[in-house]
Amino acid sequence: MKEMNKDLKLIIDYLLEKRGFDFSGYRPDMLERRIGQRLTAKTCNDFNEYLSCLQRDTDEMDELIDVITINVSRFFRDTLIFELIADRILPAIIREKTGMQDNSLRIWSAGCAMGEEPYSLAILLQELLEKERSSMNLHIFATDIDDRVLKDAKKAVYPSSSVENIKYRLLTKYFTQEGTSFRLIPEIKKLVTFSLYDMLDKKRGVPPESVFGNFDLVLCRNLLIYFNIEYQEIIFAKLYRSLAKNGYLILGEAESPSMTYKRHFSRVFDFAPVYRKISGGKGEK
Repeated sequence: MKEMNKDLKLIIDYLLEKRGFDFSGYRPDMLERRIGQRLTAKTCNDFNEYLSCLQRDTDEMDELIDVITINVSRFFRDTLIFELIADRILPAIIREKTGMQDNSLRIWSAGCAMGEEPYSLAILLQELLEKERSSMNLHIFATDIDDRVLKDAKKAVYPSSSVENIKYRLLTKYFTQEGTSFRLIPEIKKLVTFSLYDMLDKKRGVPPESVFGNFDLVLCRNLLIYFNIEYQEIIFAKLYRSLAKNGYLILGEAESPSMTYKRHFSRVFDFAPVYRKISGGKGEK
């Protein structure tokens, strides 16, 4: 992996000092590309000049953090994954819960961006429980490092491009159209708890709003790919410990358990990045 440019590192160090965000584990090529976008937008000649711009303009710091953490998302992104969640994973979890007389279902969407992923899960669960004429105590926690996108997520108003993968029946059932935008109904909004959370937070192993982990399902898709191996290990340790016994973990297509944790997960499907925690593994209490 290429070394980080020293002027680029000064920018990363400045963000850590002023905002507490540690981007040093991000891939240098990705950082150069995304910071370069802001450098061009501010017509700076180099990273050193852009750092001076950052130091003068606090609003630019928000713009930069947005660019670095940007996560393109939409409802039911990756149709196969959501069909597996709806048809195989959630029914299996609910069957096991029912057998244990456990009426609580806990889910964590890590790196949730504007909320499309956790809200998609809430819609699937609502549909499933209606079909089964059943009820459960649902706890869906959604976290991101970017406070500005979380504020948008809580509003739950989306452009047409975000809802293009939603079946028409679900779109008309769970959204109200407002011009060219679509507003999620309150019944689904209330099922998701959003909070600011850094996956590299050394003090908290799980989102503080969740109080404890013990998640039946964790989605952490297309987040690990931005980090170097050392940081991936830190994040994966956190994901592993957050899962309940036999809990499910869903990663992005280009992601897989780290070398340290590979033997503590079984792959559920050959054709999709869905894993299940093997009980009694590393770090389990």
